[in-house]
Amino acid sequence: MNRLFRLGAVLRARQAQEDAAKAEVVRVRRAAADAAELASRREAALQEAEVPAEGVAPSIAAALAARQALAADLSLARRLVAERSQAVHERMRDLTEKAQARRAVEKLIERQIAAERRLAALAEQRALDDIAATRRPSVTVGSEQVPGGVW
Repeated sequence: MNRLFRLGAVLRARQAQEDAAKAEVVRVRRAAADAAELASRREAALQEAEVPAEGVAPSIAAALAARQALAADLSLARRLVAERSQAVHERMRDLTEKAQARRAVEKLIERQIAAERRLAALAEQRALDDIAATRRPSVTVGSEQVPGGVW
């Protein structure tokens, strides 16, 4: 039973690690969604930015520079999306490892409980066998059965 107590403590620790990993996955997924939203806003802004078809050279140059800056922002946002997506995959892998570690401890506990039950059943069977082996057989005397009989 002492071993089960120690395994229970290990199980609680593994469960806490798994819960922390789940929270981290949620946090990183939220960050990835925010990055995707930012990228879509940058892309929309780039689509809306137009270069005037005609006008003075400085205004056309300014519009081109603005579009170039928007394109650079979009590129950075897409890189951020890729990085956050990679972080999500890494955290999911970490969560999977933590869940497997927890499940391994649960299986150890289940095996230990089953082994203890088998030992208890075996001890009970031995006790019953001892009782049966030491009991004196009953004897039929006339039409009555007399327990214990005579040796």
